[in-house]
Amino acid sequence: MSRGVRKSMGMCLSCLSGAGDDVTPDPETRRRQLAEAAEKRQKETTCRGIKNPEALERKKKKQEETEKQTMNSGPSGGGGLKWQVG
Repeated sequence: MSRGVRKSMGMCLSCLSGAGDDVTPDPETRRRQLAEAAEKRQKETTCRGIKNPEALERKKKKQEETEKQTMNSGPSGGGGLKWQVG
């Protein structure tokens, strides 16, 4: 009975032995595929839960520009709060 099991296992392994050689890409292709997959995962993680990522990017840039203008027009630029003693 164990002889039949061995025969079927051998047949299964023999058909899989040649398939592994054709599937493995060269190291450069593999490296490129891994880099693309990592970039895709990073984008998915960044955008998780955000319906419109482009709008969020625009909003962030606008906010950064506003903060930059506020910092540049600080105390010496006028336009801020002024102390009055009276």
